[in-house]
This record gives sequence, structure tokens and C-alpha cells, in this order.
Amino acid sequence: MNLKYFQPHLLAIVTFLIVTMAFFGPLLQGKHLKQEDTMRWEGMAKEIIDFRKSEGEEPLWTNSMFSGMPAFQISVLYPNNLISHIDQALAKIFPGPSEIIFIALLTFYFLLISFGLTPLAAVAGALAFAFSSYNVIIIEAGHNTKGFAIGYMAIVVIGVVMAFRGKYLLGSALAALGVAFQVNANHLQITYYTLVLLLVFGIVETVKNIKEKTYKHYFKAVSFLFIAAVIGVLPNITSLLMTWEYGKETIRGKSELTLNADVKTSGLDKDYATQWSYGIGETMTLMVPNFKGGGSGQIGNDKSVMKVVDPQMKQYVSGMDRYFGDQPFTSGPVYFGAIVCFLFILGLFIVQGHLKWWLLIATLLSVMLAWGKNFMPLTDFFLDFVPGYNKFRAVSMTLVIAQIAMPLLGFLAIKKIMEQPAIIKEKQKQFLVAFGLTGGLSFLMYFMPGMFNDFFKEGENANLMQQLISNKWPADQANLLLDNLESARKSIFTSDAARSGIFISLSALLVWLFSRGQLKSLYMLSGLLALITIDQWTVAKRYMNEDNFTRKNVRAQTFEPSEADLQILQDPDPHYRVLNVTTSTFNDAATSYFHKSVGGYHGAKLKRYQELIEYHLSQNNMDVINMLNTKYFIVPGQDKRPVAQKNPAPLGNAWFVNEYEMVANADSEITALSSFTPSEVAIVDQRFDAYLKGLQLKNKDEGSIKLTKYQPNYLSYESTTSAEQLAVFSEVYYDKGWNAYIDDKLVDHIRANYVLRALRVPEGKHKIEFKFEPASYIVGERIALAGSIFAFLFIGFALYSEQKNGAKIKNDHLRDNAEKEKQATAKIKV
Repeated sequence: MNLKYFQPHLLAIVTFLIVTMAFFGPLLQGKHLKQEDTMRWEGMAKEIIDFRKSEGEEPLWTNSMFSGMPAFQISVLYPNNLISHIDQALAKIFPGPSEIIFIALLTFYFLLISFGLTPLAAVAGALAFAFSSYNVIIIEAGHNTKGFAIGYMAIVVIGVVMAFRGKYLLGSALAALGVAFQVNANHLQITYYTLVLLLVFGIVETVKNIKEKTYKHYFKAVSFLFIAAVIGVLPNITSLLMTWEYGKETIRGKSELTLNADVKTSGLDKDYATQWSYGIGETMTLMVPNFKGGGSGQIGNDKSVMKVVDPQMKQYVSGMDRYFGDQPFTSGPVYFGAIVCFLFILGLFIVQGHLKWWLLIATLLSVMLAWGKNFMPLTDFFLDFVPGYNKFRAVSMTLVIAQIAMPLLGFLAIKKIMEQPAIIKEKQKQFLVAFGLTGGLSFLMYFMPGMFNDFFKEGENANLMQQLISNKWPADQANLLLDNLESARKSIFTSDAARSGIFISLSALLVWLFSRGQLKSLYMLSGLLALITIDQWTVAKRYMNEDNFTRKNVRAQTFEPSEADLQILQDPDPHYRVLNVTTSTFNDAATSYFHKSVGGYHGAKLKRYQELIEYHLSQNNMDVINMLNTKYFIVPGQDKRPVAQKNPAPLGNAWFVNEYEMVANADSEITALSSFTPSEVAIVDQRFDAYLKGLQLKNKDEGSIKLTKYQPNYLSYESTTSAEQLAVFSEVYYDKGWNAYIDDKLVDHIRANYVLRALRVPEGKHKIEFKFEPASYIVGERIALAGSIFAFLFIGFALYSEQKNGAKIKNDHLRDNAEKEKQATAKIKV
């Protein structure tokens, strides 16, 4: 083994470890990062985790949210996915979520190394990629799976590019490894965008190979990569099968309702999917982070900004929002780095070949898709016609494609400059244009800010004026307040514009001096490394600093039970539901930590339950609330503290009905819930007509049915009745796994009341059971184990073959040199 070869890479890894730990220093002090979504996850996953600990198995279902839903997208372990164990081992090495940044550093470093950059240049590029503001913002928010998936994008790209370079076996092995890790991260939206990036690469490669007529090479690379994709998917097949199966039943699937059909797709409604759309002008945050004021928050938090505000207006301006972009609100801007933007534009002029066009097209597509509702022709096309695109919300997330494409092209420009320093002199005009479009534009923003912003959200100016006038403000005072708000926001914008201009100017100077032979490559790269680190580190620290960390016991207070919670928890009943109206009921997971909640918080709730929320629960339909066995309400008391109130009319876990009403379709079914008596009548879709054929209902009061055992994935009841009855259960209907048994015999059951289960119960005394037994999990785990073993064997064989081939080339090279020396010696003797 050549240790000298590995030395710079080992040094880079040590550097990344130091940088990661320095950025997450508070974690080493025993503090904990306050991740809001992670804390929400703890609430929604509590029942699942408790069951796993007590029973040693996966429940796969939870009643802690939305009256019951699959646990597939909450907390399910897949033990037969051996790739997941590597991730788990890595998580034990690093404190908290810090490993996400380390993975991003490491993978992008090797991506640049694979493109031929020197280790020092690759370290600079890795820092630029890893400390893009979006990476830090999502970690702070608790979107850990998204962070992991972004970090693994680079491995997939390395493998695909290597395969098209002729390294078929090694490239496909790395692509398979990258796919396996990324899919295991379980953020399919990022995996989808990785596929978009690679599809653009594939199109560009197709055109290139057609022009060069290298068909054999092309099809060989494609074939190997297809095999790699299959191998990468196999260890994750269980989660993919369950997500695919479940996804069709969620808000990302097609609704059966035809109401409001104009805003619906086969996935998410368009308004919902495009709610977080990046403004067209807001795209400038890629280069100037505070182009639209930065993240949502009070202006008064920045004391330097308040210096430009009139003293008599400070108390009013300080509480106003610094953000004036097109999104409803934001934790912070997407900032790739001013230097990265300069190098990217420079790369468009000096980098030649198909890779440039791939990265340019991918970047443009990424940015335009992020515009969402601000560029509806393209958005409509993708939502309506591109498979899978309408399953995801927050279209601004497409910028992750540009997040990897822009620094990659930017550092390919650095590689070109290092190989041909004179190219800057040869393309001096292009160099100046690149500087003018970035650094020059930044300084223009500083000196003429009004050319680029009006410093108010759409309609905000008029709305504020109207509010002030209605509050009896004199017109001159109202205008003065608006002027001062504008001045404060202008100050936020211009300071960052000047900042970006300075960083771009310094980096351009380094490149210029190197190209003129006045600066060695070591000093140029070291200078760029220092500038990139200072630039992106300081912006990243705006969104993750000491204020975001706390002692663990403070974080635990999030789930301190209130007096209302404690009162409800005294109820010995094993299974009932709680409706908490002291919070945002359907965006709250804290209630789920203690109770089985009618509400909850999840981005992939069941479509039918979401429609039940929209049409009935949000309208306080008590019949619907009662049929969900809502035994308690949590309401604000006189002192505004949560108070528990017992519902006098919950229908319980199950009940018999006197009649059923057959309706034509989903529209009729959900409409019928507006005026019915659930204790007497079951509303049934006509598709279940055959199941109910011949059923003659008699007095339901002659029988009884009660719950005898509760587990998240298992419910047992006892029924006693003198005649056949129709039982309705206060459990969410999901036919992709829930099976009904009567006296241990599998029987059919149907949906009633739009979301609940119903079952024909024969006369006599019977044991009724519902078991959650999704075949996708059982079959998937068998495939996953075989797939994991095969993936490791394939990757191991590829690495062995590469090492063996490398050794053969080295031996051949040494033999050739020896033969040449032998021939030279023979000539000398002659």
C-alpha cells in the first residue's frame, strides 16, 4: 500500500473532522441542538418506540396521530437492510446531527478528486458545498433525513460519471453504494431530484455518444448503471414497497373526490405543492444571502440595522419582519457562496465539453422549477406530465440540484485554470464579464439598491398603511414608519451586497495573480480556501449558533405533561382519542406524545383523513368527532392553561348500527357525514354492495361488542348478539395491511363513514381481531436481506477487481521500464 498516496486524503479527512466538531462545538459541551422537527418526531414516534422496546418488534402502525396511520414514514426499522447498520454505526461516532456535515464534506471532496482536482482544491470545494446555508438550515430545523440524502448525492454522481468514463465495474459499484445509502436516508424527494440531475447528465451523454458514434461504450455504461440501480435499491426494497403502496393512499395520491378538481393533480394539490415557491428575484440570494432580508424574524434582533432607524420609530420597526421575499416565511435563504457563484459563471466561459452543458442545464432547470407558482407554465407541465413530480411539496427544494451543480462547475474552472494559467489572459474579456456579473453586480446593488428591490412583500406596503390609518395614525407618521422600515431592510440588503462584492473581488484577484505567474498555486488555493471558509461559515453561523443549542434537560421540557394531560392519563381505558384545541390541532405532535390524538403533524397523512379534516373536523362536526371515539377535549381554561373536558357522547371502540345507507361515490359519502347519526347509521360506498348483500339488520341493542385488548398493530374484541349485525369500528380503514379475523378465521371487512372499518358479525359469541400484517413488509424484508448480501458482494468484487487491475498495470509498467533499462544497458555494452 502506498501510504504517500493516501496521506493527503487522510489529512483532508482529519480536517473535515476538526471543522465539523468546531462548527458543532456546543455538542461537545454536553449541549443539544434544538431541532423543532426532531422534537415533533419524538412526539409522533413515542407509541411506536415504546412498543418496540416492550415487544421487540415493529408495530408498523400507530394510533398516536390522525386517529391511526401507518408508521412507515415515522419510525420503522428494517433490520434486513444491512446498509442501514453502517449509517447507525456512523451516527454513534458523531454527536447529534453533526455527521450530516461530515458526510457532505467527505463525499463532495471525493467527487472533486474523481474529476481530477488536487486535494487542496477539493477541500475548498467540499467546504463550499457542505456549508451552503440550506444544509445548515435544514439541520437546525431537524430535517436530518434530507441532510443525509443531500450528502449522498455526490457518491451517486461519482459512480455514474466513472461508468461513462469506461470504469464500468467500479463506477457501477459506487453508484450502487450511493443509491443504497441515499434511499436508506428515506427522503425520496431528494432522491428524486438526484435522478433529475442524472437524467440531464444522461441526455447530454446520449447526445455526445451519438455524435462520437461510441454506441458500444454507451450501452455498456447504461447497462452497468441499470444493474447498479437495482443493486442499490434491493437492500431498501421493504421501505420502498411500503412507501409506494402507502403513498397512493396519502395526500400525495389521487383523491376520489371531484370537488375543487381544478387545483388537483394525481398527487398533491397545486396550491399546496407550490406554497413554498422561490421568488424569481429571490434567486439572487444564491450570491447575496440577505437579498430579501434573510430569514423571517424581527428586525430588532439586529442592533446594527436599528442604527439607521429614526429613534421615534424604533419600537415599531424593531418588531417587524426582516424578510420581504415571496415565500410565506423562511428560516433563511439558500446561499451557495458569492465565490462559488463567481467561479460558476467563470466556468461557463472557460470549461469546455459536455460536462459544462450538463451542469448549466441542471442549474437552470433547478432554479426555474424552484420558482413554482411564480413560473407556472413550467410548473404546470411538471406537475401534470412528469411522473412523480406532483408527489412532493416545497418546490423550492429543487435548488439542491443547483447546490451540487454550481460548485462542481466552479471548481472544474479552478482545475482548468491550474492546468492552463494562461487561459485567463486568453479570455480576459470573459473573465471580466464573469466578475462584472457577480462582483460588479454586487457593488451595484450596494450603491443602487432601489434598482433591485422595493423592500416590501407584495401588497405589504398598502396593507400596512391601511392598518396604520385604521389605528388612527396620522398619514405623515404612517409614511414615516414605512420609510424607516424600508431603510432598515435596505441596510440589511446593502451590507450583504457589499460583503459578497468584497469576497468575489478578493477571489478574482487571487485567480488573476496566479494566471499572471505572480502567485503560486498553493497560495491561490489556500487563499480561496480561507475566503470560502470565512464567507460560508459566517453565513451558516447566522442560522446555527450558540442560541440554537441547549442543555438536554431543557429540551425535555417540551414534553412535560400539563395538568390536563395528567388528568386524562388517569383513565384506565386502553384505547380512546383526544382532541387538543389549545394548539394548531392538525400541525401538532406534542399531544401524540401522551395520547392517541385526533390531530397530529405529518406531511404524508392519509388522503381520506385529510379530506375528513377539511370537510368535517375543521367544521367541528360532532357526529364525526364522536365516531372517532374522541373521549376527551383539551381546551383553554380561564387562565388560558390547558384544561381537560370529557366528551359526553363518544361512540366507543365499536358499535352496532340499525341500518346502512348506500351512496354512489366518494363525493356522496363525505357529504352524507354532514347530517347523519353514526350510532344508528353507517354510510357505505356502493362498491361494497356485494359484501352487504343479504344482510338483514335487526335491533342492534340486542347485542354487544367491546374491546378486550389493544396494541398499535393488534385489536381484539368480544361480540355477543342474537342476530347477524353490522359493526362499525372507530379505527381508520387501510386495506393494505389490516386483516380481520372472526374466531381465528380470516374474513373480509369494508370501509364505512368515509374513513372507518365495518364488519359483518354473525350471531352468537365471537372473538374478533384486527391484525396489521402488510405483505409488503414481510416479503420486502426477505428480498432486502438477499439484496444486502448481494450488494456487499458486488461492491467487494468491484473493489477487488479494481485493485487487482491497478496492480497489474503497475507491474506491467515496472516490467516495461525494466526491459527498457535492460535494452539500454545492452546498447552501452555494445
